[in-house]
Amino acid sequence: MAPPPPKPCAVCGRAITWRRKWARDWEQVRYCSDACRGKRTQARDSPLEALILELLARRAGGATVCPSEVARAVG
Repeated sequence: MAPPPPKPCAVCGRAITWRRKWARDWEQVRYCSDACRGKRTQARDSPLEALILELLARRAGGATVCPSEVARAVG
């Protein structure tokens, strides 16, 4: 049986690859590290992420967004 596909960390988005020791708990694994588990996402993170995605959607395929531009848009 092949291992399940990687899934993203709930905090940083890094790919979490399956490990045998997680076989029973794979559905509950959400964080890639103790640092991400301790940080968790905050209420302010979702609107910022949505704004970044909106700004990126307005640009060409490989374009980026400057953090200062996001800060100005937030106000």
